[in-house]
Amino acid sequence: MAIEIKVPSVGESISEVEIGEWLKKEGDAAALDETLVMLDSAKTTVELPSPIAGTISKILKQTGETANVGDVIGIIEDGAGSNGSTPATEKTEAKVAGEPTPEWEKPATAEEVERAEKEQSIPAKAETTEKPVVEEKSESKNGFVMPAAQRVLHEKNVDASEVQGSGPSGRVLKEDALAASAKQPAPKVETPKTEAPKAETAIPSTLTVAGEDEEVVPMTMLRRHIAQRLVEAQQTAALLTTFNEIDMSAIMQLRKDHQDAFTKKYNIKLGFMSFFVKATIDALKQVPQINAEIRGKDMVFKNHYDIGVAIGSGKGLVVPVLRNAERMSFAEVELGIADFATRIKENKLLPDELTGGTFTITNGGIFGSLLSTPIVNPPQSGILGMHTIQERPVARNGEVVIRPMMYVALTYDHRIVDGREAVQFLVRIKDCIENPARMLMEV
Repeated sequence: MAIEIKVPSVGESISEVEIGEWLKKEGDAAALDETLVMLDSAKTTVELPSPIAGTISKILKQTGETANVGDVIGIIEDGAGSNGSTPATEKTEAKVAGEPTPEWEKPATAEEVERAEKEQSIPAKAETTEKPVVEEKSESKNGFVMPAAQRVLHEKNVDASEVQGSGPSGRVLKEDALAASAKQPAPKVETPKTEAPKAETAIPSTLTVAGEDEEVVPMTMLRRHIAQRLVEAQQTAALLTTFNEIDMSAIMQLRKDHQDAFTKKYNIKLGFMSFFVKATIDALKQVPQINAEIRGKDMVFKNHYDIGVAIGSGKGLVVPVLRNAERMSFAEVELGIADFATRIKENKLLPDELTGGTFTITNGGIFGSLLSTPIVNPPQSGILGMHTIQERPVARNGEVVIRPMMYVALTYDHRIVDGREAVQFLVRIKDCIENPARMLMEV
């Protein structure tokens, strides 16, 4: 029975996806829930599992094409075994002791051999007039060539007499033909000889011909969406950035004192991000405009704190959201971020986990960034940028001392946040990081 492979819902407000890499091709067997194809949406990449155990009979949408949610992108035929394999006559499997010999493993009868000879004595019809099929020998080193194998050998221009058959009675199966064709050396491409340019018209060696040193790669749907959102933020919001610097000595010492106990109890290291998430929530409570958004002619103030954490991936920057982060402990924040990072690499992040944030934190410091101006993720009104920790001379109590310092940046929408509130927000984060006890005492 044929089952349609459809594009599932991949998140709120997403109606279109781009077909990524097909992990199975037509004719391949697939087990139940085995990944068939990758789907790129505007927010993330997701895996589409097989709805049944069967064989891919038709691929309707190729890599790079777009499809809407609910569209049929392929057909899979039911009837495969539980391991996703199909008992085709061209495929042999390990036989379990005590089981009867399958029909496809029994020696060929005289009738079957005669039929195979007749089939192979007639050359396969060419699919197009441009690629005629040349008849090849119907026998291999040990036996007869099955029709499917014969077609592969014709297409790959492989001599059937040079193929070792692995099927019953030495028959050459399709996989034997595929294996033999894979071993064939790649055809040599001769470069046409060109005459050397005359001296008076020779191109200087320092110049290159346009296009020879370029590679055109289509933007993924995720990258296009990121570009669109960044341009939208620049065009629709009045963005401004303010800076401050933080002495990291206090939390570095705190981490050193409690790292072993924390790691032993929660099976994850205590990082800097959990401190900044907690300090950010504390500062947002004092400056609620930065946790708000503009909706038409209204300002919408949020009474919850869904903190987005920017994480770089191979395909682009994604911002999964820690829901109700104000209720999370330090360990829950660290575990949540680690889980996001792992699932981003495995393309298992859910699209809904990328929506609904009220504020975003990005840490360019892990890449060595000393200072930057992050861009707001609309419709949010602010984003905090963390940077690399660098030992610098600073003045303390009239003396110059060396301290581990970090620059922090707040980019905000000036339509809803004034400069005074922005500065107060960064100062509060600075106070909380330099004296973590203030977060507990809320002073």
